[in-house]
Amino acid sequence: MSHAAPKLPMYVEEILDGMGDDPGREALVHEGRRITAGEFRSLVHRMARALRAEGLGRGHTVTLLSGNLPEIIAARYAANLLGCRVNHLYNKLSAEVQAGIVGDVETRALIVDPRLAERAEEVTRLAPVDSVLTLGPAKTGRDLLELAAAQPGEPFPSQADPEDIAAIRHTGGTTGHPKGICTTFAQTGRGATPRDHEPYTTRQLVCTTIAHAAGLLADGTLLRGGVLILLEDFDPAAVLAAVERERVTDVFLLPPLLYALLDHPDLARTDTSSLRCVLYGGCPASPVRITDAIHRLGPVLVQFYGQSEAGGISFLMPEDHDPARPERLRSVGQVLPGVEVAVRDPATGRDLPPGAHGEICVRSGQIMRGYWKRPDLTAEVLKDGWLHTGDIGFLDDEGYLTVVDRIKDMIIVVGGHVYTTELEDVLNAHPGVRQSAVFGVRDADAMERVHAAVLPAPGADVTADALRAFVRERCGAMYEPHRIDFLTELPLTDAGKPDKKALRQAAA
Repeated sequence: MSHAAPKLPMYVEEILDGMGDDPGREALVHEGRRITAGEFRSLVHRMARALRAEGLGRGHTVTLLSGNLPEIIAARYAANLLGCRVNHLYNKLSAEVQAGIVGDVETRALIVDPRLAERAEEVTRLAPVDSVLTLGPAKTGRDLLELAAAQPGEPFPSQADPEDIAAIRHTGGTTGHPKGICTTFAQTGRGATPRDHEPYTTRQLVCTTIAHAAGLLADGTLLRGGVLILLEDFDPAAVLAAVERERVTDVFLLPPLLYALLDHPDLARTDTSSLRCVLYGGCPASPVRITDAIHRLGPVLVQFYGQSEAGGISFLMPEDHDPARPERLRSVGQVLPGVEVAVRDPATGRDLPPGAHGEICVRSGQIMRGYWKRPDLTAEVLKDGWLHTGDIGFLDDEGYLTVVDRIKDMIIVVGGHVYTTELEDVLNAHPGVRQSAVFGVRDADAMERVHAAVLPAPGADVTADALRAFVRERCGAMYEPHRIDFLTELPLTDAGKPDKKALRQAAA
């Protein structure tokens, strides 16, 4: 006789159950509004009933188009309670790319920030959906908050199955063809964070889009009974003001945003003593700039390495941020419990010894189920339970992992390979350089040449010849940039990373 497998507790249910223990405590802060745990919990359950009344249920896709609103987090939780899969669009993608995603993931309902109502009209003209719901009054769609207000706020039991797809998260989309990364309810939110076991109440500042990593970190904060302070976007002055005003303990920043914070004049006069975890990651970080951050912010830095396809892979903890050991600052830390990492020869697939450069491959319970409707692409990266990350790196004898480049960013020149992150570290070490981005450009003979985009340090009078000589002395002629462009700012992708595709196109 067969028995049904026991149902795992759903992550959203755990968050909401915890909020019921102390409904009067502060849970979310947004533009002067302070929302209690009880108010937020009730809103989620009301939204779930309103969405069900709209005909939504298990196996349907709900797409979100919004800024960092408390209500969009509530809408995501409500949709997940119904067993819907949720797709959150990046705001800065073009309407055409957004519409392509909306159609591809078979969206039944589009939930919209009223401030983005005009964009929603553009998107739905290109990709019609059954229902457009807005988080407040707008010219288009129906007001979900009004519909929810008419519903009771008692707990709504989850309709999801652990193996259903809970989220479809897309890659950055700079190519115009972003891939949808599918994770299940059983996986959602199960990744480790550096503060999982710390006995204190987190006050997390969210200043990057909750459509990306910040949204997952926000879930962890709410699960632990912490408070989310939501900013609409990253502005260094606003971030510093919020840190002091709200006594922020945790903040996540991509490295370029961390550098902007360090360069802002308000930092010197801001009380940052409440900070306990400045988490950074998402793209390579400069050891020179991280050393500066250690001196100015204290022993609070934690580097995170992961991928949307893999979840969390490793952390470099505060005790490993030692300016006297620059090689340690170049690493992304030690592999997390429950995660296996192998460094393999991309050509043969064999495991490589410590210190040898190869492709980083990962196996864990957080590996995606696959790319949405792309079994061909899934088969390219998922092999025998291992995710092939496309990152080149190595493990040292102490188990620290270092990422040296993306395979697609590595520059193949006469004489060998130039790893872009290594060259960026060298350029960033020059006193006249604030930040750099290195990339390859093919010339008319189909040879790749090394190019660099450089942000000069304030007041610096640095020349391309001086930087080439600096690189040549430290790395040899092979790493010497063929061309150096001095910029006032680096272009960033929608996820906030240096946009090397845009730089490459501009230099071609």
